[in-house]
Amino acid sequence: MRNKLKISDKMKIAIVSGKDEGPTKLNAFDNALSDAGIGDVNLIKVSSMLAGNAEIVKLPKLKAGAMVNCVLSEITSDKPGDQITAVIAVAIGEELGCVVETTGINKDADDLLDEAKMMVEYMMEKRDVEIKDLLIESSTAVVENIASVVASVIYLNDEIIEE
Repeated sequence: MRNKLKISDKMKIAIVSGKDEGPTKLNAFDNALSDAGIGDVNLIKVSSMLAGNAEIVKLPKLKAGAMVNCVLSEITSDKPGDQITAVIAVAIGEELGCVVETTGINKDADDLLDEAKMMVEYMMEKRDVEIKDLLIESSTAVVENIASVVASVIYLNDEIIEE
């Protein structure tokens, strides 16, 4: 019998990132998803909210073809020499948590990290929630031919995890 999520169970999320090249933009994106460990599932983009005290865990093996909720930051370029960056920032408080994403082409990666941090702090402040944990994940690549970078928050549940 499968374990059902109980109200007392914490929401579990994984934060991942990846980057890769490919012969087309679609292939580069698919390869970056695979590099992040999420290439064999169907990603469903959701907005930016987490349950209070969400727990961040290492990405488990996901069932191939599973429908997986995520917040996804991604960017692809086919211009050699471009520096591309995808950033995801997560802030968790007792009551709730927020996630933001941002991307840039030929923008300073540190500036993008600062932008993501500022946005997620603002979202928490606007909701009057004190931040207990703040994490930022990013992926940056310099394009050789066609490249893609991704950073994502993956919402985990028993139905999508390989047993």
